[in-house]
Amino acid sequence: MKKIEAIIRKSKFRVVKEALHNVGVNFFSYWDVTGSGNEKEGHVYRGVSYSTSDIQRRYLSIVVNDDFEEVTIQAILKSAATGEVGDGKIFVSDIHEGYRIRTGEKGGHTLN
Repeated sequence: MKKIEAIIRKSKFRVVKEALHNVGVNFFSYWDVTGSGNEKEGHVYRGVSYSTSDIQRRYLSIVVNDDFEEVTIQAILKSAATGEVGDGKIFVSDIHEGYRIRTGEKGGHTLN
């Protein structure tokens, strides 16, 4: 199993969620987070400068079986991209075991 963590723009969440559902990823957790990015300049809107050093993002935590890793990553990459600085990051790590609390079952089939 793999844990895929993605930090994306909040404005892209609905599109990413739909893309994940389309490839069969129907369960994941998410949080609203604030981060600090590489962009050093602020943006000017109607003559007022806004700081972009604190960036509002959405953090997704997704656990999938190994055979869903690549389709999950591609779904996020394609749906979250705007081509601008600040589109986000994806991190992948191994999960050694998973348990279904209700039944005590363990293994990859507990994700279904």
